Amino acid sequence: MFEIAISQMTTPRWELSLEVDRLAAHGFDAISVWRPKLSDLGAPAAAGLIAAAGLRVSSVQWAGGFTGGDGRSFDESVDDALEAIELAEALSASVLVVHSGCRGGHTRSHARRLLAEAIELLAGPARQAGVTLAVKPMHPVASAGCSFVSRLGEAVELVERFDDPAVRLALDLWHWADDPEIHHLLPRLAERAAVVQVADRTGPAAACEDRLPAGHGRLPLADVVADLAAHGYRGELEFDPVGERVEILGYEGVLAETRAVASAWSDRLAAAVEARPLAGGPAHFRGAGSRRSHASSQTVSPG
Repeated sequence: MFEIAISQMTTPRWELSLEVDRLAAHGFDAISVWRPKLSDLGAPAAAGLIAAAGLRVSSVQWAGGFTGGDGRSFDESVDDALEAIELAEALSASVLVVHSGCRGGHTRSHARRLLAEAIELLAGPARQAGVTLAVKPMHPVASAGCSFVSRLGEAVELVERFDDPAVRLALDLWHWADDPEIHHLLPRLAERAAVVQVADRTGPAAACEDRLPAGHGRLPLADVVADLAAHGYRGELEFDPVGERVEILGYEGVLAETRAVASAWSDRLAAAVEARPLAGGPAHFRGAGSRRSHASSQTVSPG
């Protein structure tokens, strides 16, 4: 059903050659690329390493900041996003994650206009490159400097207004899995999400909260993923834990645990399909169940 990826932000000290080797060994399908890690290597070399390992690029992270909160002008941010689209195309990545930028001193209505204008400028080039712009909403208490799009309903309405297959959502469950609004939005989220990002936490969303490996916190991740599948979501699951727990477990430990979690979720969904077909027709279980483990400079924010 799902293709299973790991973000490069989970393994920041590993070179790409080691990352793709270990991801393939643990049975992952794809890698989510963090642009700063490819800046020295270059897209052609990176694409060759990834393809040689039998992996794909699930997404490129990230472009945005159109409100000027990071010190760049609107035009500079748009130009950077165009470069990111070119990178995604060179890597055969279908998704570019987009951060709106913070309000940056603007009114919310003006910030929304800047984001909409940027998306209008980028949607055509993205569509031509075969790349989906995935706008990422963030919880308001954990979105410092990254996004003013801080409500799920607002984000869904934004992409629905565009009604363009090149403009969708990046749904980060670290931010939203325990948000009461997610339940009545599930059908629309399943339809509009281009990628679902997965990390856990023990308490409320906060800037100081680590992104824990799935199963190390209290979020109802498995339930939300199952509900998304029941409403027809068949896209990527990108696991991207970051923080002290990752360092304690070690990268190999995190990869092994994450692969086991993904397989357990796949088994659960397969059992549900046998009992009752999911919405959207019969599920074709790939990704999470298809590749078992052989063994069984930017600051990274919670967003």
